[in-house]
Amino acid sequence: MGVLRRKCHVKLTPPASFLLDADQWEVPTDARATATEGAARRPGAGSGIRRSATVTASHHGLRIIVAGATGYIGRHVARELIGRGHRVVSLARATRQPLPPELAGSEVRTAEVCDSASLAREGFAGEPVDAVVSCIASRSGGITDAWRVDYAANRKLLAAARAAGVRQFLLLSAICVQKPRLAFQHAKLAFEQALQASELNWTIVRPTAFYKSLAGQVPRVRAGKPYLLFGDGGTACRPISERDLAAFMADCLENPSRQRRILPIGGPDPALTARERGELLFELTGRRPRFRRIPIRLLDTLIPTLDALACAAPRLSDKAEFARIARYYATEDMLWLDPATGRYDAAATPATGRDTLSDFYRRVLREGMAGQELGEQGIF
Repeated sequence: MGVLRRKCHVKLTPPASFLLDADQWEVPTDARATATEGAARRPGAGSGIRRSATVTASHHGLRIIVAGATGYIGRHVARELIGRGHRVVSLARATRQPLPPELAGSEVRTAEVCDSASLAREGFAGEPVDAVVSCIASRSGGITDAWRVDYAANRKLLAAARAAGVRQFLLLSAICVQKPRLAFQHAKLAFEQALQASELNWTIVRPTAFYKSLAGQVPRVRAGKPYLLFGDGGTACRPISERDLAAFMADCLENPSRQRRILPIGGPDPALTARERGELLFELTGRRPRFRRIPIRLLDTLIPTLDALACAAPRLSDKAEFARIARYYATEDMLWLDPATGRYDAAATPATGRDTLSDFYRRVLREGMAGQELGEQGIF
């Protein structure tokens, strides 16, 4: 599946090492076709250590494994499910970091999602499981990491779920896979197709944008610096809070009408452009709006330069991919894409929840970025 037009002919297929395990399959050749499938109509560490937080959940609900439970969305999904009385097993990597407080009430197991044996032994442990929720995703969006995590790790998780007799699989994907141009988008789509081909009752949730991803410039504005705009700042999204998304995902496990469906979802705000988000920040800080434009052509020059250099220095391949990621988010709306017209439709983008971006910005300005650290995801 060649998807990058690069002079050195680097392709965004999974590295061969991902196909060596017995439980791996080839990447579906028509993975790109799944970008709009199900959305064509207008949408209304193998150590065996188990760390248990205080158990408070009822034992009358579903038994659910949450993979990626220590991540930004995963921890909130786990908390929501615990609050609804489900028995949650939270899968986490081996780490010295303290557990997120949101996991209190779940059984936390250390398992490596990239290791089939660890998933079976420490993750599922031969015990009955009703449903699996996958919130795992590449941290960087780099080419190799995307195929290792977004595709291969999810395939291993799916194989483990099928072997354990799991009936339901809920996947956290992303709305940007509607128009795939990047490695992580193609990796996500390849797994989406594999999941849809399984016998499980699957649901694929494609959120628009997380509030965290829109917080990168809060410190700049608070420090009196101008808000940076790529191009004219006209790209729009309907972002959603982690709490509202977690509630929506929990509903998917409890509502049979959401099974075997691809569900794009945004938050309650109307679509906001990058410029409008900047204006909101200035209003909340009481500062006069100041913007600085970054021409898209700078990225258009940088990307082919890095691509050419990557032919001789492969380590630069991810640098070129990161530049492509920046360009993508600077030029594409995070809204529902109408496959009939090829245009984004803000009015048709489904929405849920009560948390607004204004509320989020107020909280971050008041309390700081604790819990909203951007890591490698802080583009805007």
